[in-house]
Amino acid sequence: MKNRGLDQLGRRERQIMEIVYRRGSASAAEVLADLPDPPTYTAVRGMLRLLESKGHLRHEQDGPRYVYHPTADPDRVSKSAVRHLVRTFFDNSASSAVAAMVGMYEDRWSDEDLDHLERLIDKARSKAGGGGAS
Repeated sequence: MKNRGLDQLGRRERQIMEIVYRRGSASAAEVLADLPDPPTYTAVRGMLRLLESKGHLRHEQDGPRYVYHPTADPDRVSKSAVRHLVRTFFDNSASSAVAAMVGMYEDRWSDEDLDHLERLIDKARSKAGGGGAS
């Protein structure tokens, strides 16, 4: 079956995918341990099999257990999630999304973080030909 975006998944399926992406790989027991208000072990195994049949996960056998891995590149998935977030909550305005992030974490920015953001802004400005774009 074709791998559709994570936004097409149910809440519990998204939670499981987030766990597998965060860990890099996970067994059913590891997913179960990380899930909030977890269902039964059998239900987790069933959801992992379903996510595999949908093309989101693949597994390899490690002794008696299956270890699940995401099929999509985490970088591609994170960019897709950010695009969806910007489109859905910020009317497709990247600058509004960045402003919200800066405001949320204003007391936690290190000098290195701020320097990195400044370099990214300079790079974006030069790609835009010196003009500003929202």
